[in-house]
Amino acid sequence: MAATDRDDTVIDRAMRHALEIALRGPRGINPQVGAVLLSPEGDVLAEGWHRGAGTAHAEVDALANLAATAGPDAARGATAVVTLEPCNHTGRTGPCSEALIAAGVARVVYAVDDPGEASSGGGARLRAAGIDTVGGIRADEGRSLLDSWLTVQRLGRPHVTVKWAQSLDGRAAAADGSSQWITGPDSRADVHRRRSLADAIVVGTGTLLSDDPALTARRPDGTLYADQPRPVVVGTRAVPQDAAVRRHPRPFMQDEGEELVDLLDRLRELGAHRVFVEGGPTLASSFVRDGLVDEVLVYVAPTLIGGPGLAVGDLGVASIDQQRRLAAASVERYGEDLLVIGRFGPATAAPLDTTTEEED
Repeated sequence: MAATDRDDTVIDRAMRHALEIALRGPRGINPQVGAVLLSPEGDVLAEGWHRGAGTAHAEVDALANLAATAGPDAARGATAVVTLEPCNHTGRTGPCSEALIAAGVARVVYAVDDPGEASSGGGARLRAAGIDTVGGIRADEGRSLLDSWLTVQRLGRPHVTVKWAQSLDGRAAAADGSSQWITGPDSRADVHRRRSLADAIVVGTGTLLSDDPALTARRPDGTLYADQPRPVVVGTRAVPQDAAVRRHPRPFMQDEGEELVDLLDRLRELGAHRVFVEGGPTLASSFVRDGLVDEVLVYVAPTLIGGPGLAVGDLGVASIDQQRRLAAASVERYGEDLLVIGRFGPATAAPLDTTTEEED
């Protein structure tokens, strides 16, 4: 194997590991970031990850771990492999770019550019200091890891996933309105797993009154996941006193639903970065029509229902040239069902200066 091929393999393996250890950090308003330090020979010297607001960032954590075992100069000539471009600002902690320069690393490799107006520029700062710096390594996996945080940075709102289940002919309910269950238990288990990863779950009052959903995230044995999304009900109709949502581990929030963007603003203020919408065709269509959706999850069962119970309503598409094209799509299988995952293109709005203490 040529030296360059071997180097690429070593870097790729280190980046995969950095993406894995990033998940050890807490989910929430801070990005999950992992870092691995390599010797000039490609051996792992140390690793680190971001443990939450106010703690050392992943790169600094890795440098501290190395210094504790091998001394303060052990990082000289090393390669730092990081899932997010090292930050270039001072918040509750100092700039990671400066820490890497001071440590004497020779090379920095990262997956995803930092879109923050104040925190970006770490790569340029490292290059200016004479450090070989390369971005975009395993960028797709990096963006997938950071998708909700990146959405907040770029658009100032939570990352929104809209989910629905449908028959092969596009129906979400029978003519009498019944909809439980179109998909099988494997699909439902996956939905609950994804609910547990969300900060908030949103339904309309129509769905609430017809299905009485608990809006909890449950394992197949019925026990609750440790992390539960905040239940949110959109609409003006009253929530019945005996509604299952009133027994949710977290207090439910009701919104009159006049402007969905305002709802997302309020959820972000409450610390929600990832919102899961399960509210039936009217609410789902409204989110899509308003351009507030980043991802759609469509569980398709091998069955035919027919009738008026369409899974999606009016999207504001009057002609074929107005169709809502997805930038990427993939398919997974759960039992007899197919899950189609569609993602809209990356946000194109100018980066917002959202750098606050919550990012450090």
